Amino acid sequence: MRPRPAAGAQQGSYAGDVSPQLAWAWVQSGEAVMVDVRTDAEREWVGFVPGAVAVAWKQWPGMALNPTFDEAVQAAAGGKKLVLLCRSGVRSIAAAQRATALGLQAYNILEGFEGDPDSEAHRGNKGGWRYHGLPWRQN
Repeated sequence: MRPRPAAGAQQGSYAGDVSPQLAWAWVQSGEAVMVDVRTDAEREWVGFVPGAVAVAWKQWPGMALNPTFDEAVQAAAGGKKLVLLCRSGVRSIAAAQRATALGLQAYNILEGFEGDPDSEAHRGNKGGWRYHGLPWRQN
């Protein structure tokens, strides 16, 4: 399994997209650090990946950009590549682009934590970290 180039018009603005399985393999091997860019509320109510570093890209309520994102993501990297996780793999692209602009090697985790909504607008049934049976917990 290999990363694929960054998708869409922003191609080249971050290291690329990786499957949840590849991201987990990198984290387990010590090759990468996982950064969960969801809000504190999402991690608290929906679930989280044990060991992931929590650095919100946007803050709840209002979804304003996190003013401490740059410093926190640089501290999280510790010289390793980053794999960034959000709900569905959209905010993590923006966060990966910013981390790359800061000089870090950053990848977006495809499908996010919950995946895309199904025909009834429910998440968790069409891809995502949880769907693939990867480690997660809920408070």
